[in-house]
Amino acid sequence: MKNNSEIVDQLRERIPTFKCTPGCHDCCGPVTTSSEEMSRLPVKTIAEHETALDHYNCVHLGPNGCEVYEERPLICRVFGTTPNMPCPNGCRPDNMIDSKIERQVHNYIKNTRQVLV
Repeated sequence: MKNNSEIVDQLRERIPTFKCTPGCHDCCGPVTTSSEEMSRLPVKTIAEHETALDHYNCVHLGPNGCEVYEERPLICRVFGTTPNMPCPNGCRPDNMIDSKIERQVHNYIKNTRQVLV
């Protein structure tokens, strides 16, 4: 049986990537993530979390975009890769996420304790 770290790594490998519209942060609102994914992100202060929430932003959204892009949670990676979570600017990968992989991502999210990023 695989541990959560291995599951996250394998799912990340299977989510297609694409180029976003420069300067767009439409998908960078508050999100929840698993404890495994959270452990990979820098710790932020309570004040930083409150400020981000006051603006309906992710605490890791900086002036130049996502400050944790390489470690961003699965839910952030899926955004724009599926018709179920389309990019409002029409950005998308050449090949959308395989529906089986999308179900696996959502199953992982559903079956792990989620915490606010």
